[in-house]
Amino acid sequence: MAKDKTQFTCNECGGSSPKWLGKCPHCNAWNTLVESVAESTAPSKNRFASLAKTAEVTTLADIDATDVQRTPTGHDELDRVLGGGIVEGGVVLIGGDPGIGKSTLLLQALDSLQRAGVKTLYVTGEESGAQVALRSRRLGLDGSQVSVLAEIQLEKILATLDHVRPGIAVIDSIQTVYSEQLTSAPGSVAQVRECAAHLTRAAKASGTAIVLVGHVTKEGALAGPRVLEHMVDTVLYFEGDTHSSFRLIRAIKNRFGAVNEIGVFAMTEKGLKGVSNPSAIFLSQHSEPVPGSCVMVTLEGTRPMLVEIQALVDSGGPSPRRLSVGLDRDRLAMLLAVLHRHAGVACMDQDVFVNAVGGVRISEPAADLAVMLAITSSLRGRPLPKGFIAFGEVGLAGEVRPAPRGQERLKEAAKLGFSVAVVPKANLPKKNDKSFEGLTVHGVDRIEEAMELARSLA
Repeated sequence: MAKDKTQFTCNECGGSSPKWLGKCPHCNAWNTLVESVAESTAPSKNRFASLAKTAEVTTLADIDATDVQRTPTGHDELDRVLGGGIVEGGVVLIGGDPGIGKSTLLLQALDSLQRAGVKTLYVTGEESGAQVALRSRRLGLDGSQVSVLAEIQLEKILATLDHVRPGIAVIDSIQTVYSEQLTSAPGSVAQVRECAAHLTRAAKASGTAIVLVGHVTKEGALAGPRVLEHMVDTVLYFEGDTHSSFRLIRAIKNRFGAVNEIGVFAMTEKGLKGVSNPSAIFLSQHSEPVPGSCVMVTLEGTRPMLVEIQALVDSGGPSPRRLSVGLDRDRLAMLLAVLHRHAGVACMDQDVFVNAVGGVRISEPAADLAVMLAITSSLRGRPLPKGFIAFGEVGLAGEVRPAPRGQERLKEAAKLGFSVAVVPKANLPKKNDKSFEGLTVHGVDRIEEAMELARSLA
C-alpha cells in the first residue's frame, strides 16, 4: 500500500512546504511548520462549490441595506463588547486561557437567550452532556432548556444545525471538530480552517448566529492559522489572571460594532457577573494619600475608566532596573529621559517600578502624565493631593499633548467625586459647562509646568 504523501503547513499563515524548515518561507515565522497529510491532486468537484452562490454586480446605492437586528444576550457587559447583542448570521470567535470562564459565560448567555424565547444549541466536543448539565446546575441554571449535542464530526454538526435551525449555536471548541473530507487530526491547521469555513458559510446561509470557542497558544494568541480570525465577524479575547476574581473581555475585531470595547466580569460561585462600575476595581482604597500613586482616566472603546498608576523609586546599583506591569516598558524608559531633560528630575541611579493596579493593561499614551507624576511623587516622598487625577500624552520635546475625548474623561472623574485634575490645555472644559461642578481643572502645556503645579498643590 502506497504511503500517504505529507507536507508541512504553517500554523501562522497556513502556507505549505514540501519539507520541514525552521522558518516559514511565506511569513518568515520561526518553528511554525507542522506535518500534515497532503491532499490529493486528483480532479474532483470542489467541496466548497455548493457554498459559492452566483451574484450580479450592483452599485452601493442600489443595495437595500438596513441596520442589523440584534438580540440581547441578557448580560450587559457581553452585549457592550458585541456592539449591542447577537447578530443574525454573525460568527463570533472567543479565545482565552484554559479555565478563565469561556464555557461558563457562554452557557449562561445561552440560558438567558433560551428563557427569552430564542432557540439555542450547545455543541460540546470537550465534555459529555452530563458534564455540561452538572456545570449548569452549579451555576444555578435549574430547569434550563438549552439543547446540548456532544459531537465532533463536522458533517453531523452541520446536519443538526440544518435540522434544528437554532437562533444561536455555540461550538466548544473549534479545535476538536474534524471533517471526513480530510485525513489530518482534529486541531490541525487544515482541519481548523476547513471546519471554520463550513460553519461560517452555514451561519450566513441559515441566519444562525454561531459562536466558536478557540484555544490559545502559550503566547496567548489564538491557536491555528491567523486566517481563522479573518473568516469570522467578531473576535473576542478573555483577559485576566486566573488567581483573580475579575475577568476582562476585549473586542479585537467587530464587523458589527466598535473595536477595543471592554467588558468587565466578576467570577462568583454562580458564574460570571457583569461589573457595571469597573473603576472601583482599579482604584486602591487608601485612607490617606500615599507617595507614588496617581489616578488617571483611560479610555477603553467608548468607556472611560479610572485606573490607579503606582510608582516606586528606590536606590539602585550600577545598573538600575526599569520594570513596568500593565504599561509599555520602552515608553517608561522614554518618559524617564524626558523627565530628566525637561523637568530636571533625575532617576539614572534609581530603580523604577511602575504598576497599573488591578491587572489592567494600558496601551494608550494618555497615561504618560500620570506615570511621570507618580514617579516624581515617589522619588520625593510627597503624596499628590487627595482626589487628584491627571492624563495627557507627553512628547520628547517636553510638550503635553491632548488626549482624545477629554471631556468624557473629566465627566467620569467628576461623577466619582474627584476634585483636582491636571490635563493638557486643549482638554480644558468650556467655562459655561456645568457638568464638572466640584472638579477644579488645571491646564498645562509642558511637563515642567505640570511638575511645578503638582508641587504647589501638594
